[in-house]
Amino acid sequence: MSMGFLIDETAPVVWRGLMVMSAIEKLLRQVDWGQLDYLVIDMPPGTGDVQLSVSQNIPVAGAVIISTPQDVALLDARKGAEMFRKVHVPVLGLVQNMSVFQCPKCKHETHIFGADGVRDLAKTLGLDVLGDIPLHVNIRETCDSGQPVVISQPQSDAAKAYLKIAMEIVRRLQVPPA
Repeated sequence: MSMGFLIDETAPVVWRGLMVMSAIEKLLRQVDWGQLDYLVIDMPPGTGDVQLSVSQNIPVAGAVIISTPQDVALLDARKGAEMFRKVHVPVLGLVQNMSVFQCPKCKHETHIFGADGVRDLAKTLGLDVLGDIPLHVNIRETCDSGQPVVISQPQSDAAKAYLKIAMEIVRRLQVPPA
């Protein structure tokens, strides 16, 4: 389910406060999710209305901060982690996105956005890095086609990176009392 299904394809979402919470409430309460093991909410970077509304009005088991390793992105990642801590949402760890690009022809690896920015931030915050997602054309192509790499190419290194991170997240989630 996506907010994109609720608005025109080209319309920007310029909602604040009550409008944000109303949309979130509709997604959570009016969508037949069926029986779920987990509900993952992908939020935009930052510490705005969306993040605050979700963290203050919905029981959240944990947050995962995802960032590229470049300095400007890490500023938002740090603020996000600190905001979740402030509202008592456990930060399960960080994920380094677009960590490395491997040339499909010669296999040379290049750290386009930097090499260890997320690792350095994790150390500063006392958190773990849950994994790295490479910058790979197959990830983009499979997502654009509606068949994410974990479905369409489950044995690929890219799919294995996602699955490793998912397993780390599940391992860190607290089991609710029976």
